[in-house]
Amino acid sequence: MEKLMYYIWLHRLFSAKELKTTDGLRVQVIDPGRQNTDSGPDFFNAKIKIGEKLWAGNVEIHQRSSDWLRHNHQQDKAYDSVILHVVEKADCKIFRMNGEPIPQLEMECSPRFREDYVRLVQRDAFLPCGHRLDELPPLLLSDWISALSIERLQQKSDRILNWLDMYKGSWEDVCYITFSRTLGFGTNSDTFERLARSLPLLFMQKHANSLFQIEAFLFGQAGLLEREACGDDVYYNRLCDEYAFLKNKFGLTPINGDSWKFFRLRPVNFPHQRIAILAQIIHQGFSLFSQICERKEEKEFRDIFHFRLSGYWDTHYAFGQQSPSVIKVLGNTAIDIILINTVAPLLYSYGIKVGSDLYCDRALLLLESLRPEENMIIRQFREAGIKAGNALESQALIQLHKIYCDSRKCLYCRIGHKLLSQMALK
Repeated sequence: MEKLMYYIWLHRLFSAKELKTTDGLRVQVIDPGRQNTDSGPDFFNAKIKIGEKLWAGNVEIHQRSSDWLRHNHQQDKAYDSVILHVVEKADCKIFRMNGEPIPQLEMECSPRFREDYVRLVQRDAFLPCGHRLDELPPLLLSDWISALSIERLQQKSDRILNWLDMYKGSWEDVCYITFSRTLGFGTNSDTFERLARSLPLLFMQKHANSLFQIEAFLFGQAGLLEREACGDDVYYNRLCDEYAFLKNKFGLTPINGDSWKFFRLRPVNFPHQRIAILAQIIHQGFSLFSQICERKEEKEFRDIFHFRLSGYWDTHYAFGQQSPSVIKVLGNTAIDIILINTVAPLLYSYGIKVGSDLYCDRALLLLESLRPEENMIIRQFREAGIKAGNALESQALIQLHKIYCDSRKCLYCRIGHKLLSQMALK
């Protein structure tokens, strides 16, 4: 419940009656301070008038005064700078290390507000506030969706820029990791990332003239080559022999093949198909990042990923599992996912790194040009009355669900803030 108290203090949602310390001195909150998410007092640099004296310092918040003692703050110099202890119940006096008493304020909030908050965060629903969305101004909702779309792109960009540091500024290596993760299409994304990070692009580029060797690298490193699993498949056995040679040459350790998920996947979405696609792109030289940076329009980006699988994968969905000989290509939906999760984040990250709004704007325009994603999250929001008009907005709704709704961070969501603040002072 301390999170609720932080929220009340930060947004000044405490009862409107005159504030006084437990010693009867009048309290005027000029600035509640900046919330601290690390160790130390809860709010830094607050400005508070207590009686006739103006104080500048830190604020600590607890449910009870005795929590100060329970957390041993009386023995920590970091808390000597606290100018006000805000509590729900003052059950004892507290002191700095030198024995000086610290003023305390019992902060009250509307019982209806507390009940409203508890009902909201404990509501067993996909969208806990879904039944109250009609209370919101349309402008608030559209502004929040716009902010969330940037928040999601920024979150993806942070991960990409961390990889860039890890790979010493190599954008093609980062593109290889990002694209590989996207090929997992959610179900196998983490496993695809592990595969890519376990197998340096440089190793395969040394053998890029041979698609067979690239496939041996990838399928072997993916833990999908075990002789006893498919002993009568000639191509499979050739891959096994080739990977044994490459594994010894480069000192490779494959990932756990049991990590791959197949449950409820259509055969065209099997990891084998996606690995074969990755192998073909690497065989073509893997200049994916430079191609992305050269393109401007949606159609130009799409053209990068229009190709067909051939050879063994023209007649197989997995090792030993034959399929009709059909033209196997990435469909429009799959390419949409790649544009959303690989192309746009890479453009945005590159724009941030080189300080160019051109690439950031190109990423945003690409997402705005794409149709919205179609998944359970987007369907649930649509049923609640929030419809995504394009991929930029569907990404915002995914961010809203994953970061705020799913973890019930209603206090940090603009929708939750608006609904709760309406009750706070009643």
